[in-house]
Amino acid sequence: MANHKSALKRIRQSEKRTALNKGRISRIKTFIKKFVSSLGSENASSAFSNAQSEIQKGVAKGVLHRNTANRKISRLHRLFKSTEAK
Repeated sequence: MANHKSALKRIRQSEKRTALNKGRISRIKTFIKKFVSSLGSENASSAFSNAQSEIQKGVAKGVLHRNTANRKISRLHRLFKSTEAK
């Protein structure tokens, strides 16, 4: 356990940030799952744009690395285009 006031404050801050980031990551995963479940339906394009937007918000908030987000979006887009062509 930390003894200094500044170390105790850092522990409190990291606990708050961890809780916020877990919620943000969970929200991103939820939007991705909604998109995957909507594939083949008429609202797949809106679900894709919502998922893409949410992933980009994760980058802006510092939850996801930019390259990770781009990779995820690219994979979702490729999946969307492959089901759209069928």
